[in-house]
Amino acid sequence: MNSVVLIGRLVRDPELRFVPGSGMAVANFTMAIDKGLTREKKQEFESQGKPTADFVRIVVWGKQAENCSQYLAKGKLVAIQGSIQTGSYKTTTGETRYTTEVLANRVEFLEWGEKTPSSPKSDDFSFGSSSFDDYQSIEDDDDVPF
Repeated sequence: MNSVVLIGRLVRDPELRFVPGSGMAVANFTMAIDKGLTREKKQEFESQGKPTADFVRIVVWGKQAENCSQYLAKGKLVAIQGSIQTGSYKTTTGETRYTTEVLANRVEFLEWGEKTPSSPKSDDFSFGSSSFDDYQSIEDDDDVPF
């Protein structure tokens, strides 16, 4: 069985491409997945220059790829479900390089919002231009209607 579920943050914005000929959309991005270390272990790793997260390359195809490109940005929290895919290629010097990535079947946006910097974050609460000083308290007349 080859099944993967990951939750992490994007390291950079997704890169969207279209396959020549078919026009199929494909997006690539990298997720940082926290290793789940204790506070002490995390401090120890940081002091030794060791990574406290794993960095995993993700590939998404079709409409999901287009949605990822439109709505995901660096730092956004995302969950993916898919399978591990391995491969290899030869460099110009003849070296063989091996690759590992996750082919995502399902992408869940855990933090929403357009990629534009002018849009508010999902946890920003704006009440318009009026302040709470403009509101008047209602007198308590002890006449409850229910």
